[in-house]
Amino acid sequence: MGVLDTFLCRRRLLAGGAALGGMMAALPALAAARLAPTPGQPTGPFYPSRKPLDSDNDLTTVAGADGRAEGRLLHVTGLVLDPDGRPVPGARIEIWQTNAFGRYHHPGDRRDAPLDPNFQGYGRDRAGDDGGYRFRTVEPAAYPAGGGWVRPPHIHFRVQARGFETLVTQMYFAGDPLNEKDPLLGAVGDPAERARLVVRLEPPPPDLEPDSRVAVFDIRLRPRA
Repeated sequence: MGVLDTFLCRRRLLAGGAALGGMMAALPALAAARLAPTPGQPTGPFYPSRKPLDSDNDLTTVAGADGRAEGRLLHVTGLVLDPDGRPVPGARIEIWQTNAFGRYHHPGDRRDAPLDPNFQGYGRDRAGDDGGYRFRTVEPAAYPAGGGWVRPPHIHFRVQARGFETLVTQMYFAGDPLNEKDPLLGAVGDPAERARLVVRLEPPPPDLEPDSRVAVFDIRLRPRA
């Protein structure tokens, strides 16, 4: 187990221990919440029309380019689970997002914002035996979506696994004031469900870049009928 994995395990154990007393009285309701699948979100217009040749789980460098993507580094990690909390090994996880200037690497995004030649824009990974996945990217930026609507920073996810429905969703960042004004996030009517799409940015463990951040986003899939 690497330092990042140890950090994440410790974080989950501490969070669980601190909340244990309050959980016992509400155990049935909490159990139901744990079984709920991750809420879906629209794919949006910027899912890659053509997958880049370099499409691994590190979006901060591009094969053949010399530099590193602009922006603060972000390590996104988590578990892909079934309704009973068991890992889903081999699940395919795709992500796509804007660069640090708020632009997608997509021909349909013609906004006047810089393209970053060192940013991959799209990545994919496969869940390990423990259901774990991991991406190295940069923090995305907000961008105008038209009509005075500004989308908060977010990362798109598409998750596929044999025996489960394909999940398309979006991950948002806690504390961003645009979250409360976003129609897509607000369309998840249940506040508890909506909160499951919002992650906190954590300081990194010692083996990662000291100025980077870590986001933990666990994903629960719905079995295929």
